[in-house]
Amino acid sequence: MTATILNGRELANEIQNEIRAELSNFIEQHGITPTAAVVRAGDDPASVSYARSLERSFSKLGVGFQLHTLPESATQDEIVATVARLNGDLAVHGIMIQEPLPKGIDEAAVKGALSPDKDVDGVHPLNTGRLAQAAPTGRPAGVEPFFIPATPAGGLEILRRYAIELQGKLAVVVGRSTIVGKPMALLLLRENATVIMCHSRTQGLPDVCRTADILCGAVGRARMIKGDWIKPGATVIDFGINFVDSQMCGDVDFEQAVEVAGMITPVPGGTGPMTSVMLMKNVLQAVRRQVG
Repeated sequence: MTATILNGRELANEIQNEIRAELSNFIEQHGITPTAAVVRAGDDPASVSYARSLERSFSKLGVGFQLHTLPESATQDEIVATVARLNGDLAVHGIMIQEPLPKGIDEAAVKGALSPDKDVDGVHPLNTGRLAQAAPTGRPAGVEPFFIPATPAGGLEILRRYAIELQGKLAVVVGRSTIVGKPMALLLLRENATVIMCHSRTQGLPDVCRTADILCGAVGRARMIKGDWIKPGATVIDFGINFVDSQMCGDVDFEQAVEVAGMITPVPGGTGPMTSVMLMKNVLQAVRRQVG
């Protein structure tokens, strides 16, 4: 058995075309170019690479992009002041704070300084709290508006566009970060899946993973999830971005998993390309709210 590949690149291209049409209509109607700003302190190689990738993706579709860099020595007050200035800039509609922040910086304080209306990566406490409180899909959410972090939103979009049934299915999420694992678990709950949330210290983790109809790897450990951890025919969504011998790989051992799973996202080419397009969708959503 060889799994069907859930091709994030192809889906991202499809969604980009949809966004391009929406952008064209919006700009024609309002005369405003949706613009995102990224705030980075220091020169972490992965952050630098990601910012360049975002700039290329945004520019390709005609979305404005600003990069605001501070030195590694920047103080918390300086970072917060940069965020506050962008909060008040009417030409900026979405703001992202790149991690990791320099040592000694209180990440929660910096995220808390964001305007919730411009927090297009869904990290402000108001947005994370509203996601946690939102009702299941199909019912009035009651707590909108809020932004969903782009990476798990992209994973859910893959499941939707490949018409993978979620209602009543058992989903296992391995990883508990506030930017991927936790919001992915909440999104799956909203789709009426039954969710088990695990992490690297979960006892009997392989056995728990084997129960999953949908298995999500978001733990940040290269090839940790082995083929014999996967229920035959299960759908596997790999959020991992790791490098082994300069080669990118996920949290799932793809070569083993592809022989067991029914469907699987590759790394690269799976959830990664979807993150950028879902972030652009959030920027477009933000500017629409801001112009009323």
